[in-house]
Amino acid sequence: MSDLRRSDAARRRPRPRTGTAARAAAVAFALAALAGGTAAATPVHGAGRPTADAIADRHESSRSWPQRLVDRSPDLVQPKALTVDRSIGSRRAAQEVRLAQQLYTFWNTGQQRYLDAAISPQFRDNTLPPGRPQGPTGPALASRTFRAAVPDLTCELSDILVTGDKITARLVFRGHFTGTFNGVRGEGRSVEFNAIDIQHVGTDRIVEDWHIEDNTTLLAQLGVSS
Repeated sequence: MSDLRRSDAARRRPRPRTGTAARAAAVAFALAALAGGTAAATPVHGAGRPTADAIADRHESSRSWPQRLVDRSPDLVQPKALTVDRSIGSRRAAQEVRLAQQLYTFWNTGQQRYLDAAISPQFRDNTLPPGRPQGPTGPALASRTFRAAVPDLTCELSDILVTGDKITARLVFRGHFTGTFNGVRGEGRSVEFNAIDIQHVGTDRIVEDWHIEDNTTLLAQLGVSS
């Protein structure tokens, strides 16, 4: 009788709920994501243990993480603001941020070496303005033409958004119209206008782009618009 009672008691004993551990882990991960910003899938090794780098990334704030991706070399333009898709990983994200810095350092200085480092020989401009050649020679010619009108041209990298293999940049160009544009000689007027770029990054460099500039404001400042 005692054995039967023990058997009945064992059957009546509450059993652990299936999936409780998994649900607890999911809740813990969600809370960690909320505490540390947008979370990406973390590689695991062995018995489901995250790597030390993954743990550090998880607890790093969403504000500090993008800033360590920036190349602080003094010759490169520095982004004023940066937003990064964490799911692409630190290495790829840092690569794309640096390509953006190199490309817009070219626009900031006019130095060809930065353009060569940033864009592929097969680069394609998908919003090619009339008269501009396709390929890498297009931005090189555009820079020379613009600097003939505004020799002190600068390019502020106001905002970068890195998502997957795309870079979206908000730019502010500034300078003084002391050169010549379309036969018009400048009188030193200040120039300041905005532009938006979308860059598509391939394996190691930018392969194509789309861009739009506030040409209405620019031409008005140059004094050559109607």
